[in-house]
Amino acid sequence: MSVGYGGMHIALATCSNLPDWEVDDRPLYQSLNAHGAELFHPAWDDDGFDWSLIDACLIRTTWDYHLRHEEFVAWARAVEKKTLLFNPSAVVAWNTNKLYLRELAALGVPVIETEWLEQGSRVDLAQRLQQRGWRRGFLKPVIGATAFGTCRFDDHGDSLLEAQQFVDEMLVDHSMQLQPYLEQVETRGEESMLFVDGRYAHSVRKVPLPGDYRVQDDHGASDEPFQHSAEEIELAHSVMRLVEKKAAWAEVPQVDPLLYGRTDWLRDEHGALQLCELELVEPSLFLRHGPNTADLLAEALVKRIQRA
Repeated sequence: MSVGYGGMHIALATCSNLPDWEVDDRPLYQSLNAHGAELFHPAWDDDGFDWSLIDACLIRTTWDYHLRHEEFVAWARAVEKKTLLFNPSAVVAWNTNKLYLRELAALGVPVIETEWLEQGSRVDLAQRLQQRGWRRGFLKPVIGATAFGTCRFDDHGDSLLEAQQFVDEMLVDHSMQLQPYLEQVETRGEESMLFVDGRYAHSVRKVPLPGDYRVQDDHGASDEPFQHSAEEIELAHSVMRLVEKKAAWAEVPQVDPLLYGRTDWLRDEHGALQLCELELVEPSLFLRHGPNTADLLAEALVKRIQRA
């Protein structure tokens, strides 16, 4: 394909099977158009799109990356050789494998307690829960998205037997995380704080259907604006700053903050925030709940393009 020349050309990378109901980025389209940008929406694996003819690629709704993870990371590295990529390919490689949570926990971030189960290993779930004193457990793959490959279970009965069969099957092809099941997700949901260009933008809360734990709208969950305390915002901000300065992908000092990021939190039984995900690649930004966030993101992206 050819995008031509003149003006500013920005690709918002997506996937070929994006559901029709996904419209959250429309405020961003409007903000970028207001800056005179021409927008393109190629699937990340579209071999016919020439990434060298655009001024920047913003990774947005590439929500099938976990099914072809190595290919996706290779794509990001290839695109970065042809144009500006946000966030950078080193961030993509680091943040799409949830082992980053182990690194953050070692640096003092309040991350949900986790046992890391290697692909090809065997685990006795009953024994692990007994050792940890967990009444309920939660399993999810180290590389995954949209609740793919997740399982909650009790420490006894059919629930435990089914979870054991589940993890035995999953460990054939996947490394997994074993965590305590934080039941407050069912009532308080999952809370997110979003950042643009190093600044806090807004917060949302994602609430699953009654009795469910899946907070993605793919599974019927709802979302709403949320207000975190100044202390909670500072906690999330400290995680973003820590990542920019200390993370394994920071091969050279960062001139700019990361263009965007989303910190996802659950509450433990005491109401304290526990980090469950740090989304630096393709997070939903819930722009419908942040009146100024789309403008902030567009302005920061355009400035980076103009400076390049």
